[in-house]
Amino acid sequence: MILVDTNVFVAIGNAADDHHRAARELLETVPGPLLVAPTVIAEVCHLIGSRDRGGAAAEAKFLRGFQTGQLDLADLTVTDIGRMAALVEQYADLGLGGTDASLVAIAERLGIDQVATFDRRHFTVVRPAHVQTFTLLP
Repeated sequence: MILVDTNVFVAIGNAADDHHRAARELLETVPGPLLVAPTVIAEVCHLIGSRDRGGAAAEAKFLRGFQTGQLDLADLTVTDIGRMAALVEQYADLGLGGTDASLVAIAERLGIDQVATFDRRHFTVVRPAHVQTFTLLP
């Protein structure tokens, strides 16, 4: 199981993005399921829903990925939210936000060690409780 970060979906939706090809190849070839946090859904919708990044059609296409089974929705628990708060405080100097912290919390709870992200700045520094480091894809 792989958790997918916001920037992967944003790159897929924008052919001019430096990571577009890598993101597309990753999601076409990686074995599923592709797990998406509710926080990531909100961020993706906000970013790709703007007219200059795809608009309503791109946003709807992303959301339909859950109906088709292409994407799986991760649960976010109250315990995860508490862990998110601890991570945001612990990595305050890094500027780890709630969305990235939610990926760490969900990964810890579910024992996931693979994260699809282009965010090397955060995910190479954060030390999850269940593994030494995350395996970052691509």
